[in-house]
Amino acid sequence: MIRKIGLLIYPDFQILDAAGPVAAFEIAGRLSGAVHELSLVSAAGGLVRSSSGVAMASARLRDAGRFDTLIVVGGEGSRQAMHCPETRAFLQAQARSARRMCSVCTGAFPLAAAGLLDGRGATTHWRRAEALARQFPAVSVQPDAIYVRDGAFWTSAGITAGIDLALALIAEDLGEALARRVAQDMVVFYRRPGGQSQFSALLDLGGGESRFAELLGWARRNLSEKLTVEALAEQAGLSPRQFSRAFLRSVGMSPARAVERLRLEAAREKVEHSEEPIERIAGKTGFRDPERMRRAFLRAFGQPPRAMRRLAREN
Repeated sequence: MIRKIGLLIYPDFQILDAAGPVAAFEIAGRLSGAVHELSLVSAAGGLVRSSSGVAMASARLRDAGRFDTLIVVGGEGSRQAMHCPETRAFLQAQARSARRMCSVCTGAFPLAAAGLLDGRGATTHWRRAEALARQFPAVSVQPDAIYVRDGAFWTSAGITAGIDLALALIAEDLGEALARRVAQDMVVFYRRPGGQSQFSALLDLGGGESRFAELLGWARRNLSEKLTVEALAEQAGLSPRQFSRAFLRSVGMSPARAVERLRLEAAREKVEHSEEPIERIAGKTGFRDPERMRRAFLRAFGQPPRAMRRLAREN
């Protein structure tokens, strides 16, 4: 059985959003004997320049035909692509016949602009999740998910999450054993532990400002201490009330929430990459009570520490 898989690109697309899934399907075909007919398509056709400057060849949308699976890649150009009438019409037409409609990273925006994600769960890059929810309030955005499946619609997080998405699609078609072999060949996690929040604990804290950068670094080095609002305010040289208001305005979350994210980041690293007992990790990272840490892991990652440790070892 030949499965036609299309990848929609546009000027300033992210090249790994396309190349990652292409490689996964190519390896799956080689290992299984399954035939995947891979095609890149774009509004104008021909060579399409990615944001890196490297171009990829594509067929015109009008010549594309029908696909079993269509994947909309992400990239800076998604802002323009989502407003292209031809692209929206193409997506709507494909949605009527394709078995699966998918997106990588900000490829969710053209899907949403075509009205295809209304009433559905979806995800995108963690930096753009708020914008997706704001621009398309009918979409139920899940900002921490690596990928989300809602019926025939699959959306994934940023860039390399396109590989996670492709592995999930391969598992559905060819079985988990084959998908696991593909992951091994690609030297990637078969099922990546945790969600997107694992990548952004300190990266996005501060909201682009450096006012509390030094304080956050100090907190990260002292996670075993009682990092109360009063203790943080004293370190910052402000009253607790002044500190709470300024911190929320600058960082975009409460001091308690920011401290928990730092603790989760440190605890997760130890859970997955050390042999330390869970109880000791809870103490070192300031959770103190292992049950408290377990509940925090479930909220942030959807899995308890012991399950994440087991999954990390399997991969």
